[in-house]
Amino acid sequence: MAISSSSSSSSSLSLSLPFQFRFSLKTQTRRNFPCVTAVAAASGEVPLLQVNDLRAKIVESNLEILKGVNLTVNRGEVHAIMGKNGSGKSTFAKVLVGHPDYEVTGGSVVFKGENLLEMEPEERALEGLFMSFQSPVAIPGVSNDQFLAMAYNARRKKLGLPELGPLECFSYLMEKLQLVNMKVDFLNRNVNEGFSGGERKRNEILQLAVLGADLAILDEIDSGLDVDALRDVASAVNKILTPENSLLMITHYRRILDLLKPSHVHVMDNGKIARTGDLSMVDAIEADGYEPVSALL
Repeated sequence: MAISSSSSSSSSLSLSLPFQFRFSLKTQTRRNFPCVTAVAAASGEVPLLQVNDLRAKIVESNLEILKGVNLTVNRGEVHAIMGKNGSGKSTFAKVLVGHPDYEVTGGSVVFKGENLLEMEPEERALEGLFMSFQSPVAIPGVSNDQFLAMAYNARRKKLGLPELGPLECFSYLMEKLQLVNMKVDFLNRNVNEGFSGGERKRNEILQLAVLGADLAILDEIDSGLDVDALRDVASAVNKILTPENSLLMITHYRRILDLLKPSHVHVMDNGKIARTGDLSMVDAIEADGYEPVSALL
């Protein structure tokens, strides 16, 4: 499903999926960033994601939302972004995946050594960037097994691996179903059609498990989940995490943080990351709110 600036519904649908039904990629000249690579090489590690002074606005209203975001995510790290409503958290996530409702007006984003901002949204997905949205959309007429098989084989092709046949792919999907504690009949159902809120969130994590992204962005994956569903989702995410991939999650609540144990906690305020700490910073947020914590720079 192509992204069209004239069709907001199509844009929202395509960007709510890890792969956008467009696998014939445009040929582009991409810019590497030797300065970033050189600094990282000196330290022995190239950041998975490097965001420098990122600024972005809403296209329709021309309102600036991101006002200079800086963030570094290395492989194997778990980062959490917290903050008041309207602070720019979800906008930041959407800008990273290339949502057409936003326009980048300044700064840079380097993902795996390449300029992320020069990639189309589907290219970002194929490169290993995954985003789970707050409200995943349904796709009538497309079954989960069809969608997952197509998306996974597109990812394998990008990685230079042969596509899996139907039987091999089904076996692989069954393994991932067990990982996220989902029943096999989920595969026969259309993508998110008739799903409860909790089922949609589980289905997002199933997609993540199948695709094996390098960086997963989870936007309030804990919202709408009961205690058992939250534990299942967190358990699945923990099993997916390896020293080679990373997680960036957006949340308002501590319960998901206690289960996923982020190494870095960031507080976003007024379009910037105002403060960074560890999980202990959440105690101060719960006791005093965001404003006093954001002010302690």
